[in-house]
Amino acid sequence: MRGKREGKPAEPGRPRRETRSTRPGEASVSKGPRRPGRRFAGAPAHVRIIGGRWKRTPLAVVDAPGLRPSPDRVRETVFNWLAHLIPDLSSVSGLDLFAGTGALGFELASRGAGHVTLVERNPALEAQLQLAKRKLGADAVTIVGGDALAFARSAREQSFDVVFLDPPFDSELLGPALGAVARLVSTDGLVYAESGAPLDEERAAACGLRIVRAGRAGHVHFHLLQRA
Repeated sequence: MRGKREGKPAEPGRPRRETRSTRPGEASVSKGPRRPGRRFAGAPAHVRIIGGRWKRTPLAVVDAPGLRPSPDRVRETVFNWLAHLIPDLSSVSGLDLFAGTGALGFELASRGAGHVTLVERNPALEAQLQLAKRKLGADAVTIVGGDALAFARSAREQSFDVVFLDPPFDSELLGPALGAVARLVSTDGLVYAESGAPLDEERAAACGLRIVRAGRAGHVHFHLLQRA
């Protein structure tokens, strides 16, 4: 049996500083805020479309501040949820509001959605989305360059059946985005929200939405919501 490790006695008049060790395989948790705009550490060079007509097609991940592609296992779970709740996507209109790599929007189009709109304000990311659209021959995809919240506030009410919200975790965009898209989603439509912390029922209800599915993968929390 291993004994307790003795710590160095504190100097008189000085409090001992507490330390936290990590177990093997466990990352230490920083208590300070991450700097806005910092590129997500460990972002892959590309992500792949998981299913549908463009299955296994890679999408490039541009080196851009705040870009954090949804992990493969998260996207797989989310699209399993969608397949269960909306078996036929052919008449679905989708919106990927913070498109980034376009992984969520192109995945929806790959699986047969009638039309998908991708919104991205970063010119380099928008250019990469246009390149991917041409490469895939994704005629059902429309790419809009500009501010996500401005687009959401100006779009027609109940004009989308599936809305993806995956803003940078360092930002404060998720709350305003949920409020903005609540009126955009159709009566039986779905809103997907991804964040660095769990979304509670009260916050969703304040936006006129309710949580119907929720999951977690590491530090990523993901949710599926409907109109309340």
